[in-house]
Amino acid sequence: MLQAAFALSGVLHLTHPQLFEPIVPRVLPARRALVLGSGVAELVCAAGLQRRSPWAPRASALLLLAVWPANGRHALVLQRSERATTAQKVLGWARLPLQVPMVRTALRSPRH
Repeated sequence: MLQAAFALSGVLHLTHPQLFEPIVPRVLPARRALVLGSGVAELVCAAGLQRRSPWAPRASALLLLAVWPANGRHALVLQRSERATTAQKVLGWARLPLQVPMVRTALRSPRH
């Protein structure tokens, strides 16, 4: 399941980077490069989890922690948006605590 989420997110980052650029924290340079790089990292983690590579659980957990600030920023952007629906605002905040079990799942993923 986690590998599918990484794969889908990775493809979206690579095919529609403009959707993710606004949520990259402003203090970070080269937003497009960071979005594309995170998309590649997600695809690599998805493949590693699928293959049960020994490095994949830790790398996946670190990736989830690395993108946490962007997800927090996304929740704030949605909260301040007049165009965002209530459901979008709720989901924006809900995904922050949901990353905790995702990190745990990543770390508990089987490996060879």
